[in-house]
This record gives sequence, C-alpha cells and structure tokens, in this order.
Amino acid sequence: MEKTVRIKFEVLQQFINECLCKAGVPEQDAHIVSEVLIEADKLGIDSHGINRLKPIYLDRIKDGILNPVTKTEIVRESPATAVLDGNNGMGHVVSHKAMQMAIDKAKKLGIGMTVVRNSSHYGIAGYYGLMAERQNMIGITGTNARPSIAPTFGVENMLGTNPLTFVMPSDEDFPFFLDCATSVSQRGKFEFYAKNDKPLPKGWVISRDGSEKTDAKQVLIDLLNGDAALAPLGGVGEETAGYKGYGYATVVEILSAALQGGQFLKALSGYQNDKKIPYRLGHFFIAINIESFIDINEFKKITGDILRDLRNSELAPGAERIYTAGEKEHVAFIDRSKNGVPLNHALIKEMQSLIKEYELKGYDFLLKE
Repeated sequence: MEKTVRIKFEVLQQFINECLCKAGVPEQDAHIVSEVLIEADKLGIDSHGINRLKPIYLDRIKDGILNPVTKTEIVRESPATAVLDGNNGMGHVVSHKAMQMAIDKAKKLGIGMTVVRNSSHYGIAGYYGLMAERQNMIGITGTNARPSIAPTFGVENMLGTNPLTFVMPSDEDFPFFLDCATSVSQRGKFEFYAKNDKPLPKGWVISRDGSEKTDAKQVLIDLLNGDAALAPLGGVGEETAGYKGYGYATVVEILSAALQGGQFLKALSGYQNDKKIPYRLGHFFIAINIESFIDINEFKKITGDILRDLRNSELAPGAERIYTAGEKEHVAFIDRSKNGVPLNHALIKEMQSLIKEYELKGYDFLLKE
C-alpha cells in the first residue's frame, strides 16, 4: 500500500481555512468552507475533502471564475420556500444559508424547501443533510454539475454527476447517510485516481465510439473536450438498468435548474467561446421536521430497527458482513478521530506548494515529508 501521512482534523481544517483566507475568502465564509471540506475527510470521503482545495476552489478563484466573496441574494421567499442567488460565489456559503433557511421553515411549518442558482461546487452534499439530521429532521439535497453522464443509448456527456442525498436520524451512533452520485462514479473519484496514477475500473467511462476508457488522467481531459462520458448508475444501456440512474440524474437536473430559473446541461460546462466562465450551478435543499409526523424517538427506533434487520439478514456466500448507508463513514470517522486523516504523497506535495505560495507558518512538519 502507498505510504500515507496522518494529519489531525483540526490541523487540516486550520490549513484549509488559512489558504482560503489568503485567497480572499472572508474569515467567516472560510470557516464554513473548511467545515464542509473537513467533514468529507472525517467521513472517509477523500474525493471531496482537502483533495479538492486547490484544483476546485483556489485555482478557480485565481482564474476569476469563482468569487471569493459570496454575495447571497434572496430572490423570492414564502413561509415554506425560498429562491437564492449565489452570484458565482462559494457554493458552500450560499448552500449553508439555504439549508439553514429550510430548517428554520421546517421548524415552523413541518417542511421547508429552498433552491439556489448561480452557485458553484458545494462540497459533499451529505454535509447539508447532516445539518438537518442534527436538528432531528430529514435532510434531502441535490445539485447539478458539469456535463459528465451520457443518457441511456447515448455517448455524449450531457448530465452532471448530480448526487441525490438523504440523511435521516436513527437511534444508533450514526444516521442513515446516503450521499452518492447518479453516475457509476464521479469526477472527484477520477481526480483521486489520477493523482495516484491508478487505472479506472472498466464500465465507468465510455468514449464517443462506445469503447471503455480506464486512464483516469486522460478521462478528465476527455470529459472536458466531449470525447468521453460517464455511465449512469446501472451502467451503459438498459440491460443492467442504466436507465434508472439516467432518470434520477434528470430528476436532480430539473430540481436544480427549473425551480430557480437556473442553468442546465451544457450551459454548466464552465466554458464559453473556449474561455473559462463561472459554472453557475443550481442546488435544492429540503428539511422535514419529523416531530410534525411522529415522536422523534419512535422514528429513530423504527429507523434503527430497519437498519439492524438489514445488517443481520443472511449473508451472501463468502461475504463477511452487510453494511447500511452511513456505517462505513462512521467507521472511518472513529479511525480518523484517533489516528488522523491519511494523506498520500501527491497531496502532501500539493500542500507544500500552497505553504510556500501563501507563506503559511507552523507547517514545517509537512515540508519535511
């Protein structure tokens, strides 16, 4: 296995925070962004943590396509709903506000829904679901993204990886936590594979001629120029039900664009006339107040019973155990709380370059790696 260096949560979050502030993000906003990124690393979702700090946020700020200062505008509001405009600022900041608004509305009315337009990448979708879950609510969110997925029977990348995320409280030590793309995999994982010189599994990516692609670095290039596309959940064609992933990705696209009058499909490529432009993504957030339906403890008990019954069901031959959504993230959190987040050599080198560029102090131990 590749050698890794373990870094404590608080050190990583402080590092992220300092880099963002140096890049022009206000301190309060930088704290929100670093909270979202470190949550991914805490839960073992390495594709969306500090791994994305430089290429997705800092580099885009430098390129002038991501505003470090987020000017959030409430375009329309009702007692249960709201439409927000992120004005091409930090997606985490406008999204945090949007989910908090949905939660506040749900406390009063039982359910709240908000949508966002003209935003940017908002980190792991599950963070916003957890915001609701920690208030004894069900949290639901989704976002559109750069064109990546080909429709069933197509080869052109049209839809984003479009996660559809649900987080629900239970009486266990961890909630039901389902945060996954509607494609077989997502760009963040490809970036992780490329950074580590690992080939992609077959069946994840198809080319314009219908052949499979496994070179992660080349795939990231081909996705940009339209020479490759991701398979939806279920895979290529209808034989393994790829139309289901295609359908769910389309649901997320509609909810992330049509309700707020936002951009969609190819308009989210980040390019216009071969020049980089803001991505102008859309998101949606739903908070459901469980107490409006049932006693919260009864809900948690039933949810926990469902999860336990699933895990205790009969195993497939050769299988060691059954997991439920959120359990592996909880296991990762326990390990990383004790031992720190594992960072590979490529990521350490990237952090070293940021230490020098932003003249950060107190990270000499990283420069020695």
